[in-house]
Amino acid sequence: MRRLVAETRVHPADLVLPVFVRDDLDAPRPVSSMPGVVQHTPDSLLRAAEEAVGAGVGGIMVFGVPAEEVKDATGSCGTDPDGVLNRALRSLRSALGDRTVLMSDLCLDEFTDHGHCGVLDARGRVDNDATLERYADMAVQQARAGAHVVAPSGMMDGQVRVVREALDAAGHEDVAVLAYTAKYASAAYGPFREAVGSSLRGDRATYQQDPPNRTESLRELRLDLAEGADMVMVKPALPYLDVLSDVAATADVPVAAYQVSGEYAMIEAAAARGWIDRDRMVLETLTSIRRAGASLVLTYHAVDAARLLQGADHGRDD
Repeated sequence: MRRLVAETRVHPADLVLPVFVRDDLDAPRPVSSMPGVVQHTPDSLLRAAEEAVGAGVGGIMVFGVPAEEVKDATGSCGTDPDGVLNRALRSLRSALGDRTVLMSDLCLDEFTDHGHCGVLDARGRVDNDATLERYADMAVQQARAGAHVVAPSGMMDGQVRVVREALDAAGHEDVAVLAYTAKYASAAYGPFREAVGSSLRGDRATYQQDPPNRTESLRELRLDLAEGADMVMVKPALPYLDVLSDVAATADVPVAAYQVSGEYAMIEAAAARGWIDRDRMVLETLTSIRRAGASLVLTYHAVDAARLLQGADHGRDD
């Protein structure tokens, strides 16, 4: 009866698994603040991707982690066709073809020696327009490497338009753009910065959204849609379910939400201490994100959740 009348369902195909690949490892390296998550070698990345596809997960979001010595002020290894991210995309697309949706993070923060999402000016501030030129190049390189979806995440003004125009001009009209529309300056990103080996100095408050503000996310949404976004995202997920609901009620494209590293870490830490039922909490949080309006959810629990969903009545579509 409960399954019959459930208003919200979660299916493995709604989930996207974020993964990290590093180019100077001999074996996967655990991320200490995210139990169960690793920085992958190219080989272990392929195994993890096959596992996700086998579990029915709908997509994979790839983040590249370069060796520290190749980082520079402009993040040049992010646009290098032989850089860690583009090599990983080629390998995954070759192995998986179109069996899953291959997504790529389009940002400079992993590749710059200062850790910011863009190029800095002479005063140490992020130069929005100079950064857009780098994003355009990154988008084309990632599309050539095999990404089905590129995801500009730096919150630069005009980023969706520039990326869309660059893709179209290079003949990649079918590559979709997932816009990080409402990305808040959150404390929940801490574990992620370990996962990508962040070199961040300072903070990103000048170009990410301010947590007390709600309505400005709709202004960002209107801009992204006008610039050609194929999908839009709210990040983080659980602390911003109200924003997610607003965006989902307004957008006429699919809406994603990112259950970020801090959200994952809190569940894992509480479960490890016996304070919560891990599996129930994983499914409950994913259900709440879907209930708030997300069409798809990026979550580090994607594979585990897919297996839980396949083995229980919760969220089944059969």
